[in-house]
Amino acid sequence: MHPATTITAGARTTRDHRTSPGPTRRRLLAAALAVPLVLGAAACGDDAGSGDSGKVELSIFWWGADSRAALTEQALNLYSRKHPDVTFKTTWQANQGYFDKLATLTAGGNAPDIFQIDDNFLTEYAARNVTLDLTPYAGDKRLDLSRFPESLWKYGVVDGKLAGVAFGENTQGLVYNKTLLDKHKLPAPTTGMSWADHIAWAEKVSQTAKVPGTQDPSADYKAFWVWLRQQGKDLYADKALGFTEQDVTAWFQLWKGARDRGATPTADVIHEGNQTDISKQLVVTGKAATSWVWANQMPELKKNTDSELGVVAYPGDPSAQWARASMYLSVFRGSPHRDTAVDVINFLANDPEAGRILGTDRGLPSNLDIRKAVSESVTDPAMKLSIQVENELGATFGPSPQVPLKGHSKVRAELIKAAEEVQYGRRTPAQGAAAFVTAARAAIG
Repeated sequence: MHPATTITAGARTTRDHRTSPGPTRRRLLAAALAVPLVLGAAACGDDAGSGDSGKVELSIFWWGADSRAALTEQALNLYSRKHPDVTFKTTWQANQGYFDKLATLTAGGNAPDIFQIDDNFLTEYAARNVTLDLTPYAGDKRLDLSRFPESLWKYGVVDGKLAGVAFGENTQGLVYNKTLLDKHKLPAPTTGMSWADHIAWAEKVSQTAKVPGTQDPSADYKAFWVWLRQQGKDLYADKALGFTEQDVTAWFQLWKGARDRGATPTADVIHEGNQTDISKQLVVTGKAATSWVWANQMPELKKNTDSELGVVAYPGDPSAQWARASMYLSVFRGSPHRDTAVDVINFLANDPEAGRILGTDRGLPSNLDIRKAVSESVTDPAMKLSIQVENELGATFGPSPQVPLKGHSKVRAELIKAAEEVQYGRRTPAQGAAAFVTAARAAIG
């Protein structure tokens, strides 16, 4: 380890480290307290740069497991070897409570120079002027995004400002149990099949294999979002919801019909699959033939089953899917070392040696040249398949949507609550839709 580098590690977890935590009341309170501090810090200088000279110690904070910490340390040590005047104070922890800690650091005047964030919170932190606008750096190529897919880097733009750099590409993936299907001589689902065809296929699997054909994704915001985009709508439109009560009713009705036909499990089992824990996804617990996940979760899923898995796009037009940033690195706007912080992010994203070190831990590398080099060295079959599918779907991706609004995590939670009320038969699809839209509007303010 580099002698000037320190590590602070939080509690370990076995949860999927690409999934960030949701908000808590403590985090929201700390966030509110942080507003005057951030605005004051930002007033000390504009976004043009910090003009670093001499020795610099940068603080950097991320969530993840032990393996991510080790790889990130190696890449940062490489930067320090090439830039001896720059050292790092690194802090990392498991995902649980990460955003509580980030809000506390921001409110207490100890915000890290560089921090990891995801699309659940990017808009919130950008709106509070926590994140540095990286647009000027990208404009003069101090931050080189030329080898990023355009829709990927644009998924970091909030209100016209680049608030974060995508560190890994991901997209939605319908994962299926290939071993089960082969055993019963059933066809695999295919990219481009309609939603109606998918439900009919799942019904056939249920009848033949005696295993429900598909997890019911009516509570899954990813599936709902893709379906909306296929209807010419979106999850959000400017500062409002991008859908209506009627849209949600139609979505809930679609899956009520699937449940009535036996294409999905019962409500209790669907509830199990609504958990974000990879080990509880129905495709690996054997309680459904498919699960609705992120494509880069394939390796983690495979660790929990002996079955061979396959993955395709969600049903419908695959151009409704997009190059989603699995996470971002952002720079604190009040950092006294903004230029150096941006240079570090540029290095981690674009240096071939750093790219080889970081590999696919945060998702598929955003730089396409580095992604190609990394993919050629991958030996894990599940990751190879994930890369293959991501690259194939990349040819059909549509434009990225806007980054989710503040309150997105609450919207996601309210969708689960409303959908489960309908799944258990406690509300009709129309009643569930009305409750969800009311709660979602309140969540985004």
